Amino acid sequence: MSQSLEGLFAQTLARRNVLKLFGFGSIAALLSYSRLSKPQPTVYQRDRLELPARVGKPTTAVVIGGGLAGLATAYELSQRGIAVTLLERSPQLGGKIASWPIQVGDDQFMMEHGFHGFFPQYYNLFSLVNELNIQQNFKSLDFYSLVYKDHYAPEVFRPSNSAFPWNVVDLAISSSNRLKWGINLTHIKHLEVFREITGFRNPQSYERLDNISVADWVADDFPRGLYDLYFLPFAKSSLNAPDVLSAGELMQFFHFYFFGNPEGLAFNGTCQDMGRSLVDPLVAAIQANGGQVLTGVTVSQVAWQDGQIANVTYQEGSVATNPVPFWVERNPLLSSETMEYFGAGDQVYSVAPGATQALSLTCTHQGCSVQRQVTTTTDGYLCPCHGAAYASDGAVLAGPARENLSRFKVMQRQGDRIQLMAANQELTTDNGQTLTADYYVMAADIPGIKALFALSAGSVEPTLATQVDQLQVADPFAVGRFWLDRDFDWDHSWFTSLSGYRLTDSITLYHRIQDDYIDWAKRTGGSVVELHAYCYKEKDFPTQADILNTFEAELYEVVPRCGGHRATPPVGESEKLCRISAWQLCQPAPNHYRRRKPYVCG
Repeated sequence: MSQSLEGLFAQTLARRNVLKLFGFGSIAALLSYSRLSKPQPTVYQRDRLELPARVGKPTTAVVIGGGLAGLATAYELSQRGIAVTLLERSPQLGGKIASWPIQVGDDQFMMEHGFHGFFPQYYNLFSLVNELNIQQNFKSLDFYSLVYKDHYAPEVFRPSNSAFPWNVVDLAISSSNRLKWGINLTHIKHLEVFREITGFRNPQSYERLDNISVADWVADDFPRGLYDLYFLPFAKSSLNAPDVLSAGELMQFFHFYFFGNPEGLAFNGTCQDMGRSLVDPLVAAIQANGGQVLTGVTVSQVAWQDGQIANVTYQEGSVATNPVPFWVERNPLLSSETMEYFGAGDQVYSVAPGATQALSLTCTHQGCSVQRQVTTTTDGYLCPCHGAAYASDGAVLAGPARENLSRFKVMQRQGDRIQLMAANQELTTDNGQTLTADYYVMAADIPGIKALFALSAGSVEPTLATQVDQLQVADPFAVGRFWLDRDFDWDHSWFTSLSGYRLTDSITLYHRIQDDYIDWAKRTGGSVVELHAYCYKEKDFPTQADILNTFEAELYEVVPRCGGHRATPPVGESEKLCRISAWQLCQPAPNHYRRRKPYVCG
């Protein structure tokens, strides 16, 4: 056993008892230890390093990217007297926590990229919430459930106040599946796993395990129950599939959520969408400190000099209207001999063989990806979400859409990627706005970061350029939100992780959490649920129609009460108890990192 592990067990609990707990399931031997006398966790304290609260001279900064990272950066800088300009390409701020309006019948709601839960270990976030005085925008969800399709009883996680290793003992005692963990410390591989879990050290453990995927790590003589119950569902909740997530990342994840912090896995949700709950207060605070926040603008050039950024030029307008070229990768899963497709998720473009123009397949109604429909009499595109129909040239034919699909020029092609620019626009450099600042922060997603470096002019810092070029994206995720015509009984948490389903990884009961949905449910008697696929393989679900159909089928598996037939249905009728009155599909393009990423510095 490692010296670091011995140090951890030197406090109060004998290693022999721990071995009994994990190796032979003798939990009863530990019950005599009073909960009241267990060691208390160390209280979180801020760093004692004292720095000036504000800069002592006029200082400027440009932040590119208006997701949570960019917003938090702009907020912190503006708090310290730095004049900040924040640039965001999308009309909405927030990135993965952005929200936007959708119409459902006569009601308007705010849609998001999936439910956002906030665990008590998010010290920096809650410090920010306290500074903004917006605690009322969050609510406790009290406990957190993990439900398995087969083989295991549900796990329930509640708040804890025990220091390591007693927080792990609490987990074992409370788990109804504790005898199924399958840890036997007489097996060398099990002993190694136990050592990695309990003796995690950063960066040593991370570096030792970062070169092997979780799938490879667990392939031989691994405690199966431990993997099924915890490793698999929590690996996927990191938005990475086990075949691409490194074992080092997973151990770091477990250390943070289970062992390194005593608060447990209870968490908070927001009373409204994240836009109103967190993004809007952040923006208001940035602007109150003199910061400038610009949305719907696209960076057209990043000028470098002597390995540092000299200035940034941006254009007003979205990608569809902006004369700024951008690159997209070929999608081999969708492409065929008769049509090539580039991009993924909700940013897909079709290009006919030999064509000089590309057609955006993003529906102009509410952003779903339209699907090509070719029959003996028709050749066009149909939106799987709300029924908008388009001709082969992108012109609206029917449905709720009012604008044609956007068209783009094919500027050039390099291997499996093409450069596109909005049609009817000329590439110009004299009508943009150029910003010069003391500091520049790139807070975009990975495709955005790569696009910024592709737009670079001058002497780019070579080490940084190499690191950015090596960045990879993980598998995409998808969200399906369903409006049902009635409510149903639910014995688990309002946000529940799921395991064992082909696509679905979690379910959220919005009509029990967010105020707008609670009010709608009271008025109509209905319910609103969201299914989330944390990561899926595009080869298994190449189109949004595939995703939507699978979500609907699994919804009735997860909530059987909604999927059964009526007690006495009329002859020939086979009707679901809960009928779907509306749905919204959100399938972001894959843009989070995958394992073995380089850490970008400088």
